[in-house]
Amino acid sequence: MPVESIKVPDLGDTKDVEVIEILVKEGDSVQENDSLLVLESDKAAMEIPSPRSGVIKKIIAKVGDEVNKGDEIFSIEVEGDDDASAKGDSDSQADTKAADKSEARTQEQEPASESEQQPEQEADKPAEKSVELIRVPDIGGDSDVEVIEIHVKEGDEVKAEDALITLESDKAAMDVPSPASGIVKSLKIKVGDKVSKDSPVLEMEVTSAAGGAAGKSEQSGKTEKAESAQGTGKTEAASDTSSSAKLDDKRLAKKQAEFAETAASRSDSKVYAGPAVRKLARELGVDLTLVEGSGNKGRVQKEDVQNFVKSRLQGPATAGAGSGAGIPAIPDVDFSQFGDVEELPMSKLHKVTAANMHRNWLNVPAVAQFNEADVTGLEEFRNAQRKESDKRGVKLTPLPFMLKACAKVLDEYKQFNVSLHSSGEVLIQKKYIHIGVAVATEAGLVVPVIRNVDQKSIWQIAAELAEMTDKAKNRRLSKEDMQGACFTISSLGAIGGTSFTPIVNAPEVGILGISKTQVKPVYINNEFVPRQMLPFVLCYDHRAVNGVDAGMFVTRLAEILSDIRLLMM
Repeated sequence: MPVESIKVPDLGDTKDVEVIEILVKEGDSVQENDSLLVLESDKAAMEIPSPRSGVIKKIIAKVGDEVNKGDEIFSIEVEGDDDASAKGDSDSQADTKAADKSEARTQEQEPASESEQQPEQEADKPAEKSVELIRVPDIGGDSDVEVIEIHVKEGDEVKAEDALITLESDKAAMDVPSPASGIVKSLKIKVGDKVSKDSPVLEMEVTSAAGGAAGKSEQSGKTEKAESAQGTGKTEAASDTSSSAKLDDKRLAKKQAEFAETAASRSDSKVYAGPAVRKLARELGVDLTLVEGSGNKGRVQKEDVQNFVKSRLQGPATAGAGSGAGIPAIPDVDFSQFGDVEELPMSKLHKVTAANMHRNWLNVPAVAQFNEADVTGLEEFRNAQRKESDKRGVKLTPLPFMLKACAKVLDEYKQFNVSLHSSGEVLIQKKYIHIGVAVATEAGLVVPVIRNVDQKSIWQIAAELAEMTDKAKNRRLSKEDMQGACFTISSLGAIGGTSFTPIVNAPEVGILGISKTQVKPVYINNEFVPRQMLPFVLCYDHRAVNGVDAGMFVTRLAEILSDIRLLMM
């Protein structure tokens, strides 16, 4: 049975995904679509299924490795491919016999050629030259990209992968490499031109591989006995050309991926830096607009980024190098001098959550608006639905009512269903209502999203909420499950506490914090009566929402929760 490699499938835009669990061991028999391992990205965990049935021969990945699309993770002995394997062996043997016959004919012809002293025309034939038009490759969907630099001139000799020109879009710059070696015959563009995919760049005189192979064969024939005939040499040359084309395609795909990656993170189009430099800057948390480039025309090099970091680290702590935001860094303390300590590594999810919280806390001027709702009637209605809940197999908690009520208020007060553009000049109004729900897991905090809450019934919301919560606790949420929220709810009602102020999850502009329901005396009709009161707090981004709007939001939300019949109005 043949042994095949199992590789990491397409993970979307996610890169450097950590292997957190391996579900099989060497020698295990697996069926197609059986889970092999679990990968964890910044915010989600996913299982990688087996593409074939067979026996695991070797485990290449290990827990803690960071992998990407195409990385080899297992080798598997595939079941049910004996016939194909036998056919492959037969074809291979046939090819071998054909090659042997060809070699025998070559050896028979060679002495005759030497005895008759006929010129070896193929060997003496000069290398074939052709002029090819080099075009702009796929640049990730961008069009009208500006040519900011031309690295060659007419008559220059270039090699494969040498940079020909530099293009700059609104968000990124990239070098366009030469797909082959040759001599530049003419330039079709100039600095300042706007180009798109397949636009002509230059004409290049390319030397074909066949001539070079013949020349090499001739030189080898003078020093030792020739090993192959003209036909074999042509076959090898064709194979080399095909392999070269495949390599060029791979290099091109790699360049396209790098361009797309840098375009997503680019913030200042005036900075000239290559993809590798930008990746290094992102990893080190360096703002490239602050780095002085030492390369041609001020291009930022890797050494410039490294020197920038070194200078910041050597500077005073109050300069804020540790935080990158001008905030004095908190010094490390040797706690072992006070007693026994242990360093506990943070999970990847925990680290990402911490970074997001820190960024949101620094960037969002948040204000908190407190209120409480009389949910006595809601609780009576919910308890009356227990038989229906058992019949449907769906647990009806207060949270689905909260989501439905928030969706109604978001529809009425649309200024909460916006995001502030990074320019600070426009608000992006959303015409959909997706609400995220914070879920605490052993690995950290995640926020799955319930979509189109305004269009779903309470029972539908309850079922979907239970499904998402289960996926979150079992680390099975996908990236799509946690994207697109307009508003977030964080509920600590099942735990306790009277109130708390959650951090706004930017680019959303509001988050609702729900605390534990308490029985309180409420003055109604000239007497105090016990009522179940639900405390909640609305935290909002004051750049996008005014205090008056927040006051109306929490007042309206309390009205709806106090009389859920308003959900039908």
